[in-house]
Amino acid sequence: MITPSQLIRPNWQRLTSKPDGLGESPFWHPEENCLYWVDIPGQRLRRMAVSADLSCEQKVENWSLGEEPGCFAPATQGGWVIATRSGVYRAHTWGGPKRLLAAAPYDTAKLRFNDGKCDPAGRFWMGSMFEPRNQDAAVLYALQVDGRLEAKADHATVANGLAWSPDGRTLYWSDTGAHCIRAWDYDLHTQTMSRERVFAQFPLKPKDWAYGSANAQTYLGRPDGAAVDTEGFYYAAMYEGHRLAKFAPDGRCVAFIETPVQCPTMPCFGGEDLRTLIITTSAHGRSLDELQALPDSGCVFATRVDTPGLPVSFFNN
Repeated sequence: MITPSQLIRPNWQRLTSKPDGLGESPFWHPEENCLYWVDIPGQRLRRMAVSADLSCEQKVENWSLGEEPGCFAPATQGGWVIATRSGVYRAHTWGGPKRLLAAAPYDTAKLRFNDGKCDPAGRFWMGSMFEPRNQDAAVLYALQVDGRLEAKADHATVANGLAWSPDGRTLYWSDTGAHCIRAWDYDLHTQTMSRERVFAQFPLKPKDWAYGSANAQTYLGRPDGAAVDTEGFYYAAMYEGHRLAKFAPDGRCVAFIETPVQCPTMPCFGGEDLRTLIITTSAHGRSLDELQALPDSGCVFATRVDTPGLPVSFFNN
C-alpha cells in the first residue's frame, strides 16, 4: 500500500463554472498568460485568461473540432500541434484550418489519441488508448521530423501521465487501466528510452466500487495525467481517487493532495511564476449520486503552491 507522509488539503478555487465532459491536457502559455485544455467528449479545445488572484472566471473560448482531441501543445512558430482521433495536425490560428502532419496509425474505430505533450527538445509525443479497454493495445508515439509516428513504448490500455524530469533524463508514462506508472532513462538527443522500471504501482479498483461506498473511501484511484515541478517531483492525478499523488524522483510517494472532485484528470503549473497548480476534472460517465454531491465535477480548479512547475515545452516545427 502506498502511504505518503503528508496529506495536503489545499484551498482550491474554481476557475470555470460550466463543466467539461472530460477536461484534459491543460497547459499554461507563458507568452499569452492563458490556460489551454481540451474537452474530449465535447470535441473542443478551450482557452481562457486567468487572473493573478484566481478570483473570478474569465471568458472561455472554444474551438470545435468535430472529433475528439486527446492533447495539444503550443508551437514556437505560433499556433499549436494537435492530436485527435484521426491524426496529428498543425494549426496556426485559433479556429482556423488544420494541416495533417501524420494520420493515425491505428484502427480509429477502436483507438484514439489521448494524453501527450512535447519533450524538452520540442518533439511532440502522444499516447493512444484502446477504447474497449480489454487489451493492452495502446502505444506511445513520437512525431519525427519526416512526419513518421515512431512507436516508443507499448503494452498499455490507456496511455497517460507522460512527463519528463527537469534535466530531461527521465521519462514517465502511465497505464491508467493497469494502475501503473512506468519510468525510463531518456536520451534527449537520440530519443532512446532504456532501463524501463515500475515507478509506482497502485492497488487495482475493487470490482464493487461505487461512489459513497466504503470502497470509495479506501480506493486510491488510478494514475491519469501528470506534471513535474522544478525540484523533480511528479504529480499524478488519481482518477476516482479524489486526490493527486506527489512522488519524489526516487519513487517515494511523499504526499496526497486532496482535490475538490472525485475524478481529477491532469495537473499543470501556470501563472507568471508557475506556482499556480491547475487541474482539469471529469463529469463524463459519473453517477447521479456523485454529480449531486460534487456538482463542480468537470470544472477547472487552481491553488497556489510553494514550488514552481516546469514550463510547457513548445513544438519546434
